[in-house]
Amino acid sequence: QVQLVESGGGLVQAGGSLRLSCAASRRTFSNSAMGWFRQAPGKEREFVAGISWSSDTTDYADSVKGRFTISRDNAKTTVYLQMNSLKPEDTAVYYCAARGGYRRLITTEAEGYDYWGQGTQVTVSS
Repeated sequence: QVQLVESGGGLVQAGGSLRLSCAASRRTFSNSAMGWFRQAPGKEREFVAGISWSSDTTDYADSVKGRFTISRDNAKTTVYLQMNSLKPEDTAVYYCAARGGYRRLITTEAEGYDYWGQGTQVTVSS
């Protein structure tokens, strides 16, 4: 069973920073695109950022461009989300996701990801 384990969430004041990590249990994910999504209470899950298998392509939601950075370390089968200049509207549960089947390109659609972590809470106070 493939597992994705997120860490790094917490409570931070507006303007602060957090770094989320997602460790994958299988090295095959080094060949797959990965992404971060988030879901706030009462809202649908939304795409935050994605990265191709080789890190040559990244994509971001307009709401986080210039503030968030996605990266990956394939040797460690880990993907990161550096979040700077956090705003109260960034408050949500953040999920790591991985595409299966050696699909190497990013998609912004949640349906395009086969494996999901359990989520980590990020709370930004004003």
